[in-house]
Amino acid sequence: MLFFAKEPELFFEKAVVRCIAFDGTDKRYIIDDKIMTGPLYQQFLKSMYWLHSKLDIRYEIEGEGSKPRKESWEIPETVFKEAIINSLAHRDYYDKGGRITIELFDDRVDISNPVGLVSAIPRNEFGKRSLSRNPLIFGLFERMRMVEQIGSGISRMIDLMLEEGLTLPEYSVDGMFTVTLRRPFDFDNWVNMCVNNLSEKQIVILEIIHKNQEVKKSALQESTDFSATALDNNLETLKKEGLLEREGTKGGIWILHYISPKVGE
Repeated sequence: MLFFAKEPELFFEKAVVRCIAFDGTDKRYIIDDKIMTGPLYQQFLKSMYWLHSKLDIRYEIEGEGSKPRKESWEIPETVFKEAIINSLAHRDYYDKGGRITIELFDDRVDISNPVGLVSAIPRNEFGKRSLSRNPLIFGLFERMRMVEQIGSGISRMIDLMLEEGLTLPEYSVDGMFTVTLRRPFDFDNWVNMCVNNLSEKQIVILEIIHKNQEVKKSALQESTDFSATALDNNLETLKKEGLLEREGTKGGIWILHYISPKVGE
């Protein structure tokens, strides 16, 4: 029914994808809100088309004559394909409390599935093993060559983001399963927006992290000539300003947060 009925949402009310665009980095102002209905593959196509209409797309001519131009999404198109197909394949369609959502902000895209990890997969195996909640649905997507059984989707998303110099995908598996994809931004312009509140060395810290989000504290300390305590104090200040976040401890990453200028500034 989910694959071949004309209107499966008549039988599974929440088996739809809601696409919402916000003005800014929070949920105060909605500028577009669409519900993608129909068979699962159509929901996937409609969601991708919606993202295509909202994101920055570059076009590159690959050759002379009638050769098609190549599209380059600001976040690789394949990353969205992986995230959306995974949501459609793994959600609990008997859960009537929520639906898949794609939320577009100035600084990020959040793709959420109203269910956590499959219980048989422990957190430390996330991204390494694949176990489907819906083997028939997963199997159909697999036969369409849209997913792989070996659980390589997460690592492929990470590799693609790294290749483009983008922030690694962020995953939340508590309650809902959410993947956050940070949009690229102009670092120099971003710093200029914040410059009144930042010292020269704090800007150096942010620039280093912008180039390498896996940078160690020892490298930051060496580049700034801060003592360990002074570095910690400055990092804490940047966190309180909402510009910086640390995800994970050993082997973790730094995350920069884009802040939109306030109206009138």
